[in-house]
Amino acid sequence: MPLPMLLRHSPTSPFVRKVRVAAAILGIPLELEPADTLDPNDTLRQQNPLGKIPALLTDDGQVLFDSSVILAYLDHLAGDGRILPTEPAARIKVLRREALVDGMMDAGILILYEARFRPQEKHEERWLEHQAGKRNRAIDALEAEVEPYSGAPNAGDIALACALGWFDFRFGGDWRAEHPKLVTWFDAFSAAHPAFAESTPVA
Repeated sequence: MPLPMLLRHSPTSPFVRKVRVAAAILGIPLELEPADTLDPNDTLRQQNPLGKIPALLTDDGQVLFDSSVILAYLDHLAGDGRILPTEPAARIKVLRREALVDGMMDAGILILYEARFRPQEKHEERWLEHQAGKRNRAIDALEAEVEPYSGAPNAGDIALACALGWFDFRFGGDWRAEHPKLVTWFDAFSAAHPAFAESTPVA
C-alpha cells in the first residue's frame, strides 16, 4: 500500500467530502491536514494560488485542485473507469451530473457566505434569490432525472450525495419535502457506503 497523499481540508466542506468518499471507495489512502482558507499565513495559498480546498499533494510533487480534477486523478490511480467511465458518452453524462451538482453546491455556499460575512442589514436579497434559484432549479432537475441507486457509484453520484448531505447540515434538509426520489436515492447511497457516514460533517 503506498503512503497516503496529503489532502488539505476542512471537515465541513462538501467538496472535501467528495474527495474523501471517492478515495475510500477506490481504496486510496489519504492523510488529512486542516487548512484555513481565511488565514493569509496558511501554506494553502502557496499550494493552491486560489487559496481553496480541497487541494491534494501528490506523491510526485503536484498540487491538484479542484475536487473534479482530484476525482479524475484518483480514478486514474485506481485503474481508470472506476468512478469515471471511459466510454465517451457515459463519461460525458457523469461529468455533466458532477458539474450540475458542483454548481448547486457553489450556489449554496454563496448563500451561506452572504450570511456569514455580511451583517443582516446589508444582505443583498436579489443576490440571495439569484443563488437560491440556481440551487432550487438544480435540485428539481436532479429529482426529475435521478434513477434508483445502482450500488456502483460514479463521480456524479458521489458529488450528489455530498451535496445533499451538506444541505442537510447547513440548511436543515429543506430539500427533502418536495424531492422524494432524491431522498430514496440518498438513503440508498448512504447505506451502501460506510465512508459516507464516517465523513458526516459536525458543527
